[in-house]
Amino acid sequence: ATGGKEEASAAENNPSQVPQGKPGERSSILYSAGQFFFEYLVVVSLKKMSDGRYEPKITYQFPKRENLLKGQKEEEERLLQAIPLFCFPDGNNWAPVTEFTSETFSFVLTNVDGSRKIGYCRRLLPSGRGDRLPEVFCIISCLGCFGLFSKILDEVEKRRQISMAVIYPFMQGLRESPFPAPGKTVTIKSFIPESGTEIIELTRPVDAHLEHVEFQALLQRLSPHLILHIFASAVLERRLIFLAEELSVLSQCIHAVAALLYPFTWAHTYIPVVPECLLDTVCCPTPFMVGIQMRHLERVLDQPMEEALIVDLCEGKILRAVGDEEEILPIKLQNEMLTSLNRHNNNNNVHTSEQVNTLVSETFVQFFVRMVGHYASHIKWSKNGSGTFQERAFCKAIASKTNRKFVKKFVKTNMFSLFIEEAEKSRIPQEGK
Repeated sequence: ATGGKEEASAAENNPSQVPQGKPGERSSILYSAGQFFFEYLVVVSLKKMSDGRYEPKITYQFPKRENLLKGQKEEEERLLQAIPLFCFPDGNNWAPVTEFTSETFSFVLTNVDGSRKIGYCRRLLPSGRGDRLPEVFCIISCLGCFGLFSKILDEVEKRRQISMAVIYPFMQGLRESPFPAPGKTVTIKSFIPESGTEIIELTRPVDAHLEHVEFQALLQRLSPHLILHIFASAVLERRLIFLAEELSVLSQCIHAVAALLYPFTWAHTYIPVVPECLLDTVCCPTPFMVGIQMRHLERVLDQPMEEALIVDLCEGKILRAVGDEEEILPIKLQNEMLTSLNRHNNNNNVHTSEQVNTLVSETFVQFFVRMVGHYASHIKWSKNGSGTFQERAFCKAIASKTNRKFVKKFVKTNMFSLFIEEAEKSRIPQEGK
């Protein structure tokens, strides 16, 4: 499961509280079929304030929520307060324009109870004449499936060019349809004036753990060599900062980096696009994975920062590194992964994006299988069914010295501990791990 983990609670008033991810969320994003597609569709527009600046505000919300209990109402308010900030993370340097290429990006909010909601955003220019301001259509859902929601946003955008009124019957139809199981399709009928009734088919990919990721986005911008450096830093839970101007590039690439860790989960601060007012997140002494727009580079470099890996996605290079990234992964395995990634890269034109996803994911899953795949045989089960992981025996069982050196560091990470905690609870062998 990828997706940012920002706290929805009063983000503006308490920046220090914003980006706390909740540990151990691997399973929560592979949702079951049959749930609601989405909770809300909100429209966020820029409103001119008395000082001439623009501030993002929710101008429409569908469906309207009535009959909420007091606790739910407060939670809802917090969520709705945070949304505009993430729909326009680039602050208030906007001016009306006549042309604007629409863009798609996403963010994830973690609620107080640890449940997660994903915001799928399409920023577009409403049709009309003369100078206008872009607005964002944001679908809030508990379901992680980027390809599917991208397609839904295409439909929303198409309807927006006709009239706002045409959007709601479509969204209502979507709300009444059950979320399909992996590999299955749901069909939605939608009436458009002058075009008649349209049939829209939404299909979920077969492999649920890859449905929120586009590895191609990463391979197009970074060499396999650099991807391995980034992976090595992420595996040891370091601080990673990604820079790009486009929100879509930041959110796609960061989701992809987090997905390389499968079957493990990044359990720290994770914000695919950091809103301007939260830039001091980069001063955090704890691990983080964040995306920042290139225009803020100077400000970021001026911050008092601990060691971090800073990646420029526009130029495809590393701007700042700790210096040992080359040595983290065992060299023999590193070379095998490099060969494998280069192979996908050279056949880039041949593969569909789903094939690339499968091939890239396989490269990294194999790395974990070879390094720590023997974990299950080092869990000691007591009579009452609880398990205890035997860390020393587990590390000792690794014959290669270089592999053992890496694993000794990896077992100390939060992601490994969370993974083992889950394994100790369940006697059922975990698939694919």
